[in-house]
Amino acid sequence: MAAERALVTGGAGFIGSSVVEALGDRGTSVLVVDDLSTGSAANLHHVGGDVEMVKLDIRDAALVQEAFDDFRPDVVFHLAARTDVRASMADPHDDASVNVLGSINVFAAAARVRARRVVNTSTGGAIYSPTAPIPTPETAPVAPLSAYGLSKRVVEEYADWFRSSSGLDVVTLRYGNVYGPRQDPTGDAGVVAIFCERLLTGRRPVVFGDGTQTRDFVYVADVAAANLAVAAIKDPRHRVYNIGTGVEVSILELVRATALAAGVDPRSVPPLPAPARSGEVFRSCLDVRRAAAELELGRPVPLVEGLHRTLEWITAR
Repeated sequence: MAAERALVTGGAGFIGSSVVEALGDRGTSVLVVDDLSTGSAANLHHVGGDVEMVKLDIRDAALVQEAFDDFRPDVVFHLAARTDVRASMADPHDDASVNVLGSINVFAAAARVRARRVVNTSTGGAIYSPTAPIPTPETAPVAPLSAYGLSKRVVEEYADWFRSSSGLDVVTLRYGNVYGPRQDPTGDAGVVAIFCERLLTGRRPVVFGDGTQTRDFVYVADVAAANLAVAAIKDPRHRVYNIGTGVEVSILELVRATALAAGVDPRSVPPLPAPARSGEVFRSCLDVRRAAAELELGRPVPLVEGLHRTLEWITAR
């Protein structure tokens, strides 16, 4: 893999920059494609190796194709996306314009340059039916509640269509709730970073709903490792893999764990209640046995350790 050329859409973002960092550590030449609407060039300042960045919006098909034609990537990691569930419910047009139309542009450009593989980013937390078993396997029914989840499901269908119509090798990773360094603590889509920021500044965390809703929190370095693993495997047995921990954690449990990691007495920062948000699933935890077996992934970073690493990063900013 070290001799390959990799193009990473959304590579200046939270997860994307971690993928770029892992690629750089392996000596891979990387082109980052990012419009910097949510990502930051600063996320790449510490990355070593042969890494370039071009600022462009993946909705611009001509510019996307030009970047692909010039760089000629062997493998593509597609992480550029809208990720805010609430924003998708308020403005599904914008969500779909990036997630669906932008993805079509990326797939088409990858097919034209005959990229060896595209690693597509999807969601495990927002794509499955609310009645799916917990932990949820890849074979469970798909029935998104949010426009965000729906857009990701449509992109998966387009991935299958590009495979059948042009032979493009697309493998999709469905993530749990990713957290870790470089996640924006002032945004709306990263509950761990938000909780860490509030606790470190002496503010009470806000909990939407009753706090018993659950998530599968997966550390960002584990997600980056999964991306590289699925890009390297010669002949994947499946086209979709869940990437998470298989551990179900309630939001109230997360509040307590984050407080303890931050050295704060949980009783001194009781959560601030807020109304439940539309489009969000109540329970989410992924069955990750397929990925663990076939991608030979290591043991995921435990939540307590990941929280300490995230708090250290926020404190050092």
